[in-house]
Amino acid sequence: MPSVSRLLEGRFALVTGASGGIGRGIALRFAEEGAAGVVLHCGTAVEAAGEVADRVRESGARAVVLQADLTDEDACRGLVREAAEWSGGRLTALVNNAGVQPTQPLPGMTAADWRTVVDTNLTSVFACTQAAAEVMREHGVGGTVTHIASIEASAPAALHAHYSASKAAVVMHARSAALEYGPYGIRVNTVSPGLIDREGLAEAWPDGVRRWREAAPTGRLGRPEDVGDACVFLASRLASWVTGHDLVVDGGVLARPTW
Repeated sequence: MPSVSRLLEGRFALVTGASGGIGRGIALRFAEEGAAGVVLHCGTAVEAAGEVADRVRESGARAVVLQADLTDEDACRGLVREAAEWSGGRLTALVNNAGVQPTQPLPGMTAADWRTVVDTNLTSVFACTQAAAEVMREHGVGGTVTHIASIEASAPAALHAHYSASKAAVVMHARSAALEYGPYGIRVNTVSPGLIDREGLAEAWPDGVRRWREAAPTGRLGRPEDVGDACVFLASRLASWVTGHDLVVDGGVLARPTW
């Protein structure tokens, strides 16, 4: 259902990795909060992204699906250029959500394994942000950029060395970008989710889900819309003096003592 608050009235947003999970939750919350249009990026899952686009339209926003390989810098820039053209130059929000999270022991990891994760999770953030900021500066309207990081940026898990390092770098990129783009009216922040529920997760990883629920003061896993709500806030006027910030959305897990 559309929101009565309409925090993003008239905005045009690009959400990368929007074909499912967290990306879907972000795109839908943007539409529900009054965004005029949402560009849904996907890598290969075009059909799934199309289903999200249908739901975005049901919420009253325009939607388009654009496909791009975000490990390719030129493709990142092309994606932003297409999104800007589709929005009539009014692209005012970017959410860098696309990412991968493979598991692999560090001792046997190759440089190629490392680069696959870093290029997807970090280099794409750099390229998309730079391109979007150029659009926002050209049209003089300012805007917001939100990176989806992770609580693993500060609390890594085993077998996630490349992932954790990439997410820590994403947090620092946002802080650096906040410094340099702030004078142009562009705010850059990160959202660091904890464990977000998805279909089949409890069956595939029952022990992990149990341990998470025990560790979380709120007693539950996150939902995609929890991350979407955080992104809406950071893109809205309510966060007009918030930049360079990492907003943790983990149900309180990081608040627990580790000793």
